[in-house]
Amino acid sequence: MDTAGPGLLTDAVRFAKVTLQGFRNLPLAEVELAGRRTFLCGANAQGKTNFLEALGYVTALRSFRGAEGRALIGLGQPQTGMAFGLEHEKFGESRVTITLTSEGREVMWEQGRVTRLADFIGRFPTVAFSSHDNQFLRGAPSLRRRWLDLTLAAMAPDYLTALQRYTRAVAERNILLKQGGRDTGAIEAFEHELAIHASTLVAARTAGVTALGKLFHAAHARLVPEGESAGLIYAPDTGAVTAQDHAALQAKNRPRDTLLKSTERGPHRDDVDLLLNGRPARQFASEGQQRCLVIALRLAQAAYFKAQGGVTPVLLCDDVLGELDPSRRARFWASLDGDPQVIATGTSLPDAGGWQVFQVDNGKIQTA
Repeated sequence: MDTAGPGLLTDAVRFAKVTLQGFRNLPLAEVELAGRRTFLCGANAQGKTNFLEALGYVTALRSFRGAEGRALIGLGQPQTGMAFGLEHEKFGESRVTITLTSEGREVMWEQGRVTRLADFIGRFPTVAFSSHDNQFLRGAPSLRRRWLDLTLAAMAPDYLTALQRYTRAVAERNILLKQGGRDTGAIEAFEHELAIHASTLVAARTAGVTALGKLFHAAHARLVPEGESAGLIYAPDTGAVTAQDHAALQAKNRPRDTLLKSTERGPHRDDVDLLLNGRPARQFASEGQQRCLVIALRLAQAAYFKAQGGVTPVLLCDDVLGELDPSRRARFWASLDGDPQVIATGTSLPDAGGWQVFQVDNGKIQTA
């Protein structure tokens, strides 16, 4: 593997230096990353995943593990600080500093405070591969929906805004439903707000899954032998498309929702189906096939980020390469597009050379 010095990579983003203070179990970590392949080795529960989680946070200011900001602050610490030295094809050398406290978050980019998320989210794309990704297939729709939301929001701040406003409108409608639904005027007002943003979400998800589906099919084809074909299908909860459709649906469902004290239908119930040879993968895919499908899904996400943002993202591989047999590992490396930076973790060293290796032990990261 190429372990050339930290010169700027064409059409890519790269972490050059990472400093973490009080991030989960990492009291202080200062790591300089050389080249394009870095491996963190150590036993389980030592801090390897936490390090990747911090790197992933810079993409959408969210944890890829679904944790809230307060959960990222180390035990007994008043705050956590993350400082990243990055190299970017468009922005050149950049410095990003993120501070999390129990009161909120502050993001600094090149000495300036980020006040609009739209100005920052998606500028430094990363894609996290995790052994927990297998839950995508057999887990709840919320897992697949969250993946889709994070993918689309990272490249389209307007999507994130619509999602936040839709979620808020549903929550406010639910409060009124729990109060018996007597304030019809207020419920109608929130249904109007809900409907506007629901139509935006459905349109974006329809287009997004179509694009991701093509990339998913191509990525999967590079990972497996001929004879297996993968697909990705958007499964909306309702047939409503326009804002008028969504408003009419909520008005129709209001009596039932009042009894249940909850908004039962809408984009917050959407799903995404993964197919293998045209059949639901959750029912028919073997364990090995499932593993390849979820890796292909992440590769599709990376390709989508590159297509939308014009920059090859950093790949964060959390203990997944060791799960692949040698043949699939070879196909994984061959499938990478744009020669990205890869930062991987595992309990034993990789079987190929060319890696910059760090040892992680009890929250301490040191050169091996």
